[in-house]
Amino acid sequence: MANRTAQIQIRVTPREKQTIRRLAEASGQDLSSYILSRALPSNRLRFQSLLRALAEEEDHRIPLAELNDLLTALAPIEFDEAAEEAAGVEALSLYLQNYLAAMVEYAAHLKDRRPPAWTAGIPPLKRPHFATDLERLRIHLLVSAPVAFKRRNIFVDSSLGSRV
Repeated sequence: MANRTAQIQIRVTPREKQTIRRLAEASGQDLSSYILSRALPSNRLRFQSLLRALAEEEDHRIPLAELNDLLTALAPIEFDEAAEEAAGVEALSLYLQNYLAAMVEYAAHLKDRRPPAWTAGIPPLKRPHFATDLERLRIHLLVSAPVAFKRRNIFVDSSLGSRV
């Protein structure tokens, strides 16, 4: 942990302070660590939270977009820590497992890092999945999809760092 050399002060009611102190003690943290963990959650926790959202939400576009934002913003060393494990990935459909793995593998490539080991355990889709039903666009997708997605039989036009 970095040396803490600065302070901030917030005003709370005595009841709020008591509640925060109780929650901190229940989590096994001191007051400062507890508040910091809530205000600045680690990238690993954020990654795991987005995986849970991906498994739980019916519309996958928002969690995938947030994963895109997270993976894009991470520095290489932060990427290693954040994506090291993917708890609960097996709860996702095989398509979402592959899409997630492709996103993480592509991010690793862009950051000149090795993909986390868990990505190798996800078998690629048996049939191609195209982002569109329009036949003419499929040829474009065959050419333009990033290699990490192609290896997993997913053909998309945009990937990490861009939005459709």
